[in-house]
Amino acid sequence: MNYHTYFGRESVPVECCIVGTGGFGRSFIAQSLKTPLISTRVAVDLKAQTATDVLRGLGIDPANIAQCETSDEAKTAWENGQYIAAGDLSVVLDLPISVVVEATGHPEAGAKHCRLAIDAGKHVALVSKEVDSVVGPGLALRARNNNGIVTPVDGDQPSLLMGLVTWAEVLGLDIIAAGKASEYDFVYDPKQKTLSSNGKTASAPDFGDWIEPASLDLATIAARRSEIAAEFPQRAVPDLCEMTLVANATGFLVDRADLHVPIARITEVADFFSERSSGGLLGTPKVLDVFHCLRLPGELSFAGGVFVTVRCDDAETWQMLAEKGHVVSRKGDVAMLYIPRHLLGVEAATSILEVGLRGVSSGAAEPRPVIDLVAHADADIEAGTVLTASGHHHSIVNVSARMIPAGPLLDDRAVPFYLAANRTLKRAVRAGQPILCGDVELDETSALLELRREQDKAFF
Repeated sequence: MNYHTYFGRESVPVECCIVGTGGFGRSFIAQSLKTPLISTRVAVDLKAQTATDVLRGLGIDPANIAQCETSDEAKTAWENGQYIAAGDLSVVLDLPISVVVEATGHPEAGAKHCRLAIDAGKHVALVSKEVDSVVGPGLALRARNNNGIVTPVDGDQPSLLMGLVTWAEVLGLDIIAAGKASEYDFVYDPKQKTLSSNGKTASAPDFGDWIEPASLDLATIAARRSEIAAEFPQRAVPDLCEMTLVANATGFLVDRADLHVPIARITEVADFFSERSSGGLLGTPKVLDVFHCLRLPGELSFAGGVFVTVRCDDAETWQMLAEKGHVVSRKGDVAMLYIPRHLLGVEAATSILEVGLRGVSSGAAEPRPVIDLVAHADADIEAGTVLTASGHHHSIVNVSARMIPAGPLLDDRAVPFYLAANRTLKRAVRAGQPILCGDVELDETSALLELRREQDKAFF
């Protein structure tokens, strides 16, 4: 595809507002300064000064940055051609911006921002997967009813994987699995006999025996690698969260509620994510999963990229492609096709331009609730415990996530993970049990809860 033809060289730049100037937001602003068809003059964060500091750090003249506390101040700054930093999205929604890029990563704040933007007639580029996992289909419906669009954003894995899946479907490829690599590689050093991931290194003298054990079955390989790497986290809520978004866009399901998540070499992905009848891990096709990229020092990473595994229907064709270096399974019946990148805000412009210039989402035109990401107790948790979400990944101590068929909020159904975040348990939950909606003191004033009930009413 020729992107110049698709978007049009002479198109008027799309005016954007970024909400959340952290890693993704900053990279988006930085790249938009070089993107001819994107204009991002408005930045919103918890404090206007935070947004100001980011703009200054990107080389924007401080004299050309206006910190605005009112709509009138923002309007004046806009008319003067200045960059605008604000601590409240409502201050800037009267400006002639087309797309609000929500990148706070905060479930409650993100829900409020999306609702404000949609109701103000703006399109929303929803980076905050935490929000999307709870109310994404409902927000998309709310936007459609207001002549707007909610789109996922290229640069993050969900949008890239939606693109890869639909590309494969258009070609008529028979998809067995789709997924992504986890955020951090597992790097085995055969000289030191150590395993490293996310800045942590541990002795792993036996791991070398499991780097290329081609004669053993894959379930055994996956289990043994996982056992040796037990001191490393192997299932992250954000990974399951991202696959939830893809499920709601594609209709794909999961083979197990917490995913298989094998530690795998790139050349092994086609084998692991094939059906058991072919020696793989999967009991059923058309499912979503994640793997940890296993590599040696100096080898290329999967870079948190995305993949599909597909059936090799014509042996001669795929033998030819295998000879050209494509990843094909041991039996030659499954291939892995992949995009080894996710560039965050650097490549987000394609989604912004799709919604701003072409009036389409980078994801599903009409996503539906297919999967719910729900909370699961990993230890006994007493009544009165606050399920505090902390850190970059909004982790909750002793709570993990599961992907289950979507349904409405009911007292006896598992509670969506990010609805439970920062809420108090009304009753104790035993280890190994789902945390139910009735177990949690939900905040009746929560925008996220209000939007979820709106979504439930529309779809169930």
